[in-house]
Amino acid sequence: MKLRPLLSALLVAGLACCATARADSLDDVQKSGVLRVAITLDYPPFGMVDASMSPQGYDVEFANLVAASLGVKAELVRVTAQSKIPTMGTRKADLLLNIGRNEERAKVVDFTQPYAPYFIGVFGPADQKASGVADLAGKKVAVTRGTIEEQLLSKMAPSGTDIQRYEDHSNTISSFLSGQSDLISVGNIVAAAIQEKNPARKPEQKFLLMNSPVCAAVTKGEQRLLDKVNAAISDIKAKGTLGKMATHWLKQPLPEGF
Repeated sequence: MKLRPLLSALLVAGLACCATARADSLDDVQKSGVLRVAITLDYPPFGMVDASMSPQGYDVEFANLVAASLGVKAELVRVTAQSKIPTMGTRKADLLLNIGRNEERAKVVDFTQPYAPYFIGVFGPADQKASGVADLAGKKVAVTRGTIEEQLLSKMAPSGTDIQRYEDHSNTISSFLSGQSDLISVGNIVAAAIQEKNPARKPEQKFLLMNSPVCAAVTKGEQRLLDKVNAAISDIKAKGTLGKMATHWLKQPLPEGF
């Protein structure tokens, strides 16, 4: 028997039970005056810290805007890629940012409408040739554990691919930049942020793995909070604020009709 998949399924099932055990988060948020927002801060340009260790980025600005729309303040709860869903299942945060939709996660959280464009791909320097997953055989590919890109590579990469899994985005990027990995699998926005720093090893796009717009999420069953967050996203879009954020942080306009 393969214990790891079984334990993973049991963990998700347990979190799903916890997630539906109580409600209502919106009342708690309004009573406390604080929206606890789970966010990664090693994932530029969405979340990072500046020289003074102050959080900044697209997600940080977005968190403050959503909290303001609810009439409360945002409290950032730092998470890693693999601790995002457990954090929501155990109710250590009210809102999770920067998450892609999939069926397994949907057992624990409910997703908002997308708030940022995003696609996942494989990137590498010019001297690395790869036009599809079949070309990954014999190559070292850096990826962050617990992300959709890790799941995709685990399913799609051919035998002989050395998938190098790291615990956080910083180590994944460092592995690629230092040459420990031949290629890196990340989102297009993250690859662009790396490119902007003009490193010796530039992550050029090789091929697309999945179109995966960025969503936020609430704990399963928190419909009232979900509705409020969706309304806030619609308002931020309508005012043009989201478009300005995309230009500032992502260095590109929102796609037409987004």
